[in-house]
Amino acid sequence: MILIPQSIIDGIIAQARKEFPDEACGLLVGKENEVMKQYPLTNIDHSPEHFSFDPKEQFGVLREARSQGLQIIANYHSHPESPARPSEEDIRLAFDPEIVYIILSLQEKENPVIKAFSIINKRVEQIEIEIKNNYGTE
Repeated sequence: MILIPQSIIDGIIAQARKEFPDEACGLLVGKENEVMKQYPLTNIDHSPEHFSFDPKEQFGVLREARSQGLQIIANYHSHPESPARPSEEDIRLAFDPEIVYIILSLQEKENPVIKAFSIINKRVEQIEIEIKNNYGTE
């Protein structure tokens, strides 16, 4: 299970809609299984079918997270025209067994779907997302 504040879910959806038709991507930082911050990153591929993080931005997030005693616990990307499940490429490129992979589908434009996955040795397992309503509490 991964705990994600509603404001961060909304941020991922907003980024994906803004970057449509390209895939949007980024990192989620927190402690254990609780997400505390979203870091939208540049998809340097500028493609609707795949993404690559900007390495400089990715390293900056890692450095900032470590300085705050946090860790990268998930990465995310959008699927502009396909379901919220890992593609063959997503599975092939999932090298970190410790991280959660989050995919947002914009296939149904008005009803985005977000799902989380563990991908270990090319084996995919869906993980429950618990959404924390944090509006009005910050």
